Amino acid sequence: MTKGDLIFDGNEKQIFATDQPDRVIFRYKDVAVAYNNVKRARFKGKGALNNQISALLLDYLNRNGVETHFIEQLDDCEQLCRKIEIIPLQVVVHNRIAGSLAARLGVDEGFRHANTIVDLRYNNDELEDPFINRDHAVAIGLATYEELDGMYDTARRVNDLLKPLFHKAGIELVDVKLEFGRATDTGAIIISDEISPDTCRLWDEATGERMDKDRFRLDLSRVVENYTNVLDRLKKVL
Repeated sequence: MTKGDLIFDGNEKQIFATDQPDRVIFRYKDVAVAYNNVKRARFKGKGALNNQISALLLDYLNRNGVETHFIEQLDDCEQLCRKIEIIPLQVVVHNRIAGSLAARLGVDEGFRHANTIVDLRYNNDELEDPFINRDHAVAIGLATYEELDGMYDTARRVNDLLKPLFHKAGIELVDVKLEFGRATDTGAIIISDEISPDTCRLWDEATGERMDKDRFRLDLSRVVENYTNVLDRLKKVL
């Protein structure tokens, strides 16, 4: 496998072509951004931590029947992935209400609810990733109803797998944001981005301490230390 040209340079990741048309290399950066790039900082070692955490979780999903773009971890900061055509939607599964959802619904941070909530957002920085519904997504041609049904089912399956896994590690999975794409080798719609403390809310079950990107968003410090803690705990249960 030969690493080729840079084909995408994002806020927190880069994507490189390879000598195989349906394979790409993801490289994770030591960068954190929040509030649609309004807030930005560098944290030495963050890229390697997110790469390793995401590799563990995506491999776990692959082994449990949930198809993802992940193939293998190449080194501390890079992983080999299937090439996808991105679907600009975010499917967010909430086990507790937190963050912007708490503000939107007017409830306390951490509100416990009996049902699982699945939200849909339009992945568009210029519009600040607005919440939309299924009819909106179909109307503007982002996906069909059948494709959305599949993404929702997959998102719930991911949550059903990851929630008990994190529980074994003493971590509560408060919510998880998932992105999907069409694999260029098969056309299947699959999980197509990282799963890490950047895309999940993770709270220590014993103390309630935040172990995710909210540490950066809310100026709580110790970002790298908490990401390291997440990785160490996952290694013990996987």
